[in-house]
Amino acid sequence: MELRAAIVSAAEALAGSGLRFEDFDKAACNEQLWHLTKEGGFRIREDAAPANGIRDIFSNGWRYATECATATVIAVYRGVLATMREPDFNSLFSGLLLYDWHTDSDLRLTVRQDAKESFPGDLLYFANPDFDPDDAIWRGENVVKISDNLYYGHPFGIVPGETIVAGLNRHRRPGSSVSAYLKDDVVYPDYAYLSQFAAVGDPRRIFARIGSRRYVW
Repeated sequence: MELRAAIVSAAEALAGSGLRFEDFDKAACNEQLWHLTKEGGFRIREDAAPANGIRDIFSNGWRYATECATATVIAVYRGVLATMREPDFNSLFSGLLLYDWHTDSDLRLTVRQDAKESFPGDLLYFANPDFDPDDAIWRGENVVKISDNLYYGHPFGIVPGETIVAGLNRHRRPGSSVSAYLKDDVVYPDYAYLSQFAAVGDPRRIFARIGSRRYVW
């Protein structure tokens, strides 16, 4: 699927963008394009196009700092932009806010419980149930699935799941033996809905539903 592949490509690009890792209280953005909110989110300026704001994160990543949830959402928006007509992107996501899981309703994010049946481009979560309360930014890691047992997570980069688990385990409560683990939650946008805004129409596209999921080829 085109959008799935675009989200994977966006995650790979974000891993090499220079985006810095910080909690919300130390977040940073290019304020020529974004307003930094008091909560640590990025809201697109009224005189800036959302598409340009998203692209800037990838070309000037060093100007930006955020945590893992916002980073994964940025990858999704960049994937959508790569597959959507730009005027539609700017219209659908006007007033765009990048902050944790506060996503635009037009992404129509869906949550399903079955991480064993996940696909490249899906968003997953590694939980760290016994995280050190003095280091709460490591309570878990939001990731984009790249391929089998390969994930993009900020700030880990593109690594196997075992690397993320080991990294989270280093930030557990002192003396804890409770390991981090991959949760069953699988999050993905509404591919069928977003396909109507595709940059290049293709009459050969096939729409199908398998179980609770919709697909576009």
